[in-house]
Formats: sequence, structure tokens, C-alpha cells
Amino acid sequence: MKEKATLRRSLTLFQVVFLGLAWNNPMVFFNTYGIAAETSKGVLAGAYVIAFMAILFTAISYGKMAKAHPVAGSAYTYTQRSMNSETGFMIGWTILLDYLLTPMITCLMSAVFLSAEFPNIPFSFWIIILNIGITIISLIGINFSANTSKIFVTAQIIFVGIFVILTIKSVLGGMGSGTLVSIHPFVNSNVSVSVIFAGASLLCFSFLGFDSVTTLSEETINPEKTIPKAIFLMMLIMGIIYIGSSYLAQIVFPGFHFKNTDSAALELVKMIGGNLFSSLFITVMIIGNFTSGVSAVTSVSRVLYVMGRDSVLPKKIFGYIHPRFRTPSNSILVVSIISLFGIVVSLDTAITFINFGALIAFTFVNLSVIAHYYVRNRKRSFVETIHYLIFPLIGAGFIIWLWSYLDIHALILGISWMAIGFVYLLFLTKFFRQRLRKLHFDDSNDDFLITESQEKGISADS
Repeated sequence: MKEKATLRRSLTLFQVVFLGLAWNNPMVFFNTYGIAAETSKGVLAGAYVIAFMAILFTAISYGKMAKAHPVAGSAYTYTQRSMNSETGFMIGWTILLDYLLTPMITCLMSAVFLSAEFPNIPFSFWIIILNIGITIISLIGINFSANTSKIFVTAQIIFVGIFVILTIKSVLGGMGSGTLVSIHPFVNSNVSVSVIFAGASLLCFSFLGFDSVTTLSEETINPEKTIPKAIFLMMLIMGIIYIGSSYLAQIVFPGFHFKNTDSAALELVKMIGGNLFSSLFITVMIIGNFTSGVSAVTSVSRVLYVMGRDSVLPKKIFGYIHPRFRTPSNSILVVSIISLFGIVVSLDTAITFINFGALIAFTFVNLSVIAHYYVRNRKRSFVETIHYLIFPLIGAGFIIWLWSYLDIHALILGISWMAIGFVYLLFLTKFFRQRLRKLHFDDSNDDFLITESQEKGISADS
């Protein structure tokens, strides 16, 4: 009998970290620089510190759940196992909103830059070419994707390092504030706390991506330890890059008024490095977006695979692993087809979708920590209460705060997507007369529906 293909467990800690950083895209600081500096009235570093602290508690919750459930489904798996299968399905369906559109967004971002450089070439050509490249790398194998991400992320970090050196040189030469030591990028008596918090709410989305590494659990060596470490390292690296870069940016350019807010980073880069550095900036931006696309396809294809393996999505399509490459090839191809809609969908519309899905996932992962550790496993000593109740409540509180800043169109589109998922759930469960089965590591059972009485019987027998 032919052995069934499965995901290959081969990723090391640093490969996971690089894949996560690729999804997050260290160059995202420059994408948001103008609007973030304007929103925070120049207290950009302070806004980044608040954003970092806000997301840190949720990152800790992801690490705890990755340790408890080292399975590729991320928030879908965590909610399913700590609460119930139906809630897990709804969270899995909702995060697809975030994950499915991210590859398309990365193609759109790169296509915008490429179209500006080569205006005679159709916009759709760049979407197709970028999508083909991302798909091929994603299909070949997880190690190839990880090694590609390592090269491209390293290029981004080198660029940030050059930016730091040129900025310091410019400040020492008398540009900007003229001093490398200042408290104003963090606090300013002329700027209210509410303004800084408004900037922080925008910047919280710059830290999205740490959750993507949890989708690699079944391809990671010793995931119970490796994934939490990878999340911590990712948050640390991102925090240093974003806070450090924002501090230096505000030192060399203390103001927050730009000729064009959207291209403010290009103004900044030209100011400290001239045209040559600005050309390098555009090149690295495209590389960063491409690498982010590869990592995003890797992540979402694993979520689709797990949901297909559980048969809550068509198993023959999404539960398939390519026997040679050991990748969920069908899921990757589906994502690629969706990404082609970047030809007709605007960047603003696509971005509106993803924030809703991310906040839903973050909220329920925090609640999953409480359900799994504090409620089910009764970890309720003083220290455990802090870790498994207080911290996730703080994390959930910060996420609820972010909800208040969510665009009304994001809410409408997100709720509509959830409504579609709920109708599909009604179909799967025959209006809740049957239960969705829970995920098992080596479950080969094709029947994904069991009745409540059967579930109770199984529990009694065990």
C-alpha cells in the first residue's frame, strides 16, 4: 500500500523566525511612516512602544497555545481544541479573510512600485508575474521557501542597517535635531496621550505576522519549544527595528508634515541618502513584498490544509499533500488563483478586509489560553492566575481597544464574511443536529460529523 504523503518536519528555529519575519516584512515601517508620523504628531517612537506592548500580550498567548497544541492550524486549532469545534470553525473561517488576501496585497504593493517605474507595462502583467514566482517557490518545498526568505529578509535588514548609519551621519552633520539623544520621539508635552494612542492603534498592525509561524508547527523540529521561542524572537527583532528606526527618523526629521504622506518614506530616504539610496529603497521594498507573499502563501496553505484534513473544507482538494514536494499544493494553487483578483481589486479594499480577520483571531487566542489553562486544566495558583488569566485578559483588552479604531467598511465586510461562514456551518452540521469532529494528529477518519450522543459515548468509553 502506498504511504500517504504528510508534511515534512524539518524547520529549525532560525528558519521559522526568517519565515515569520518575511511575512511581517521589516520594510513595513517605511510603508506606514508618513501616515503614522502624521497621526501621532511626530511622537512616532512613543506610539511604536505602546503598539509593541499592546501586541506583546497576545504574542505571549500564541506562544502558550503553540506549546499546548503544536498543530498547523493556528487560531483555528487553538479555539477548536480549547472551546469547541464549531467556534473553531468560525475562527478558522474568519482568519482565512486575513490570510487569503495577504498574498494578493503583497503583489499589489509591488505592482504599484513596478508600474511607477515602468509605466508602459500593464499593471496586470506585474500581478501575474509576481504571483507565478510566489507560487513556484511555495510549491517546491518549505525548506526552499525558508532559505529564500532568509536571503531576502537579510537584504531588508542590511538596508535598515544602512538607513541607521546614514541617519546617524546626517544628524551628526547638523541635520534635523542635531543631537542623537532626545526624548521628543517618545513623549512631547504639546501632544496629548490620546493622539499617541491613535498612532499606536495604527501601528499595531505593523506587528501582524508573528502568528504566522504557528501555522508551521507540523513542519518544525520540536515545535512545543521552537514555536514559542520563534514568536519571542520575532517580536524582539521587530520591536528593535521599528522603535529604533522610528526614533532615528524623528531625530533626523522632527516634523510630521510631508509633501505627500503616502511617499513620505521616499522623501526621508532621499534626504539622507540621495537618489542612489532611494533607488535601493524601491528595490528592497519590492523584494520585501515578494518575500512576504511567499511566507503568506506558506501560512495560509497550511491553515487550508488543516481545515481540509478535518473535512470542514473539501478534503480531496485542501487535505492533499504533494508526494514529492511535501507541500499542500492544491491549497497553494487555490491561494494563487485568489491572488490574481489583484488585477481588479484595489489595494485599499484588500487591506480593509485583513484587519478584521486578524483582530478576531487575536481575541479568541487570548480567550483560548483562559479556556485551556485556567478553566479546563485548573492552573489557578497566584503565578498561574497571572499567566493564564490576567495576561490574556490584558491582551484581549488591548485587542478590543483596537476594535474601536477599525474602519466601518472593515466591520461590514468582515461581518458579511462571517455570515457566509455561519451559513456554511449550518450546512455542515445540518443546523447543529450533528457535531463537527475534533482534530486529531493522526486521524485518518474521513467522517467529520459525529452526533452529540456518539461524542458522549466515545468520551465514556475512553
